[in-house]
Amino acid sequence: MATVALFPGSFDPFTAGHLDILRRALGIFDEVVVAIGVNQDKTGFFSVEQKKDIIRQAAGDLKGVRVISYDGLTVDICRELGIRHIVRGVRNFLDFEAEQSIADANRRLYPGLDTLIIPTAQEYSHISSSAVRDIIRHGGDTSMFMPEGVTLPAIDA
Repeated sequence: MATVALFPGSFDPFTAGHLDILRRALGIFDEVVVAIGVNQDKTGFFSVEQKKDIIRQAAGDLKGVRVISYDGLTVDICRELGIRHIVRGVRNFLDFEAEQSIADANRRLYPGLDTLIIPTAQEYSHISSSAVRDIIRHGGDTSMFMPEGVTLPAIDA
């Protein structure tokens, strides 16, 4: 039986650090579902379709990757898809504390749901989606923060 994990996030945008976590998760799981969470109360920098395109570009020819979007609780999409594992990346201790709290809440809402927290490789620990968005807003070069070969869509300033 194939092991499947959900890798949820806003991925606004999907960075080189996210790709590192995805690759490492694929070394543990047969399939990783990259799940773009949609929050109806927030407008993302990129549209859901743009995010999907960026992730597909980044994942390239990686086997075992599926990209979806969802609205609602992460535990609900896990239940719907029959997934019992979540993968999350952390850059530092503050990220870890936040992810630990979310993992505990998810396990209470969906007993048996486990979260695997993967520390980001040191060379990506400085990268955040919010920093990339700020660089884009100011017309800077994001290439050193993005997966190789990813072309970001043009953004109206």
